[in-house]
Amino acid sequence: MTDASRDQVVQTYLHQPSQPRLVLPAKACDSHVHVFGPRDRFPYAPERRNTPAEAPKETLFALHKKMGISRCVIVQSVTHGEDNRVVEDAIDAGGGNYLGVALVPIDVSRQELQRLASRGFRAVRFHFMKHISGGSDVAQVLKLTPVLAEVGMHLQVHFESELVHTVGQQLLNSAVPVVIDHMGRVDANLGEDHADFQALMRLLDHPNVHVKVSGIDRIEATARAGSGYPLGVRLARQLVARFPQQCVWGLDWPHPNHTHIPDDGELVDALSQIAPTPAELERLLVTNPQALYRFET
Repeated sequence: MTDASRDQVVQTYLHQPSQPRLVLPAKACDSHVHVFGPRDRFPYAPERRNTPAEAPKETLFALHKKMGISRCVIVQSVTHGEDNRVVEDAIDAGGGNYLGVALVPIDVSRQELQRLASRGFRAVRFHFMKHISGGSDVAQVLKLTPVLAEVGMHLQVHFESELVHTVGQQLLNSAVPVVIDHMGRVDANLGEDHADFQALMRLLDHPNVHVKVSGIDRIEATARAGSGYPLGVRLARQLVARFPQQCVWGLDWPHPNHTHIPDDGELVDALSQIAPTPAELERLLVTNPQALYRFET
C-alpha cells in the first residue's frame, strides 16, 4: 500500500443514521465501539493500514443518545495503535458510563496494566487477523493472563473463523475470562451447521468464554445496508438463546475495514430478533455487561 492510498480519508459511519423503532432498556450497554481522533490531539498510528475519518467521542455520545444507549465499552483501535490516550479521554468524559479495552504490547508491564485498570480499562485486546499486521502469538498472550487476573482485567480476542479450532482451543487455558469478538468472524453464509460455528459454540460450553454478538453486518458476505442482515441475525439469535449469560452486544461503530457503511439504527432494530423477549434483551444489554465490565452503580 502506498502512502498516498493509506492517507486517503475513508468515511466509516453515517452522519444521520435512522431512528430505531426498538426502545432499549435503561442502562443498555454498547459493548464494542471505537473512537478516532481528533487527530490534532490524538495522532493516528504511523503503521495504520488506512485512514478512517475522525469519529471523536462527541459524535459517539450523540449517537448513543439517539439510539437510547447509556453505557458503553470503547475498544482501542489499531488506528491509534498502543497509544490508549484517545480512549482514556473518552472514558473521562463519560461520567462513569464509558469503560475501555486497551491495546498493549505483549511485554506490557504489570505497572502499566494496573494504571490502565485504574483508568477504567476492563480488558486488553489481542488480534489474530490476517488483514491486521503483527498478529499475536497465543502462547505469549496466555502467559500474560495471570497478570491480568491480578489487576482485574479480562482478555478480548479477535480472530478469523478458521482459528476457532486452534487458537480458540488454546484460549481455554486462559487464567481470566475470554471475550471473542464479532461471533468469531464465522461466515454466516455457510449457516449454523458449519464446523466453525459449531466449534465456536463448543468453546462457549466453557463458562469462562464469552462472545460479542456484534458484526451481523460483517459476517454476511453479501451484506448491505437495508437488508436486515438475516443470516447474521440467525447466528446471533442461536448464541443468545443457547448461552444467555455469555453474550454481550455492540454496534462496532464507526465500522472500519468494512464492505459498506451500516445504518446504526438498523443494527439496533435487529436486536428485536436477536433477543426477542424483554428478559433476553435486559440480560444481553444490561445484566451481562454489568457482570463482565463492572460499571459502578
